[in-house]
Amino acid sequence: MRFARGGGRGAPGVSAGGGMKSRLILFVLGLAVWAVLTWPPTARACLFGPPASLLAALLAGEMFVRRPYALKDPMRYAYFALYLPLFVWECVKGNIHVARLICHPDLPINPGIVKVRTRLKSETGLAFLDCSITLTPGTMTVDTDPDGGFIYVHWIDVKAVDVDGATRRIVDIFERILVRIFE
Repeated sequence: MRFARGGGRGAPGVSAGGGMKSRLILFVLGLAVWAVLTWPPTARACLFGPPASLLAALLAGEMFVRRPYALKDPMRYAYFALYLPLFVWECVKGNIHVARLICHPDLPINPGIVKVRTRLKSETGLAFLDCSITLTPGTMTVDTDPDGGFIYVHWIDVKAVDVDGATRRIVDIFERILVRIFE
């Protein structure tokens, strides 16, 4: 996945301190998620949780440098809470579809790479959409053109070859909520 963006290290008006602040916020959020997922606390979780959260904050913190104020909007978290069951449901449907294709005696697949359109502009939103597509069985993001607003997706059973039709089938279900979270 590549994100070719021009410009400097941060957005205009964002100081280096703002980058550190957003990394700190991301570290605390990561640590909180780690604690919830590994509850009750164990020695191993306490040993690996903080370094993993710190590493994630240092590596991904740049994504939040441009708009750290977005982390303060509670509606974004509400939409994220809606997104999780939607994503799980799409994965279940994808698993069933791929299993039916594989179990069919004639293996009726129609693989191909399709071009889909996205309205997402933020690097974090695009990364989330790319990962959501790739983690859904039957589809995999091949390349992303953020400047053109397109994503190229390998689809195990192509149902639409035109950009609009493929976008409706692959992207729209995720993008409706991701736009509200990341844009």
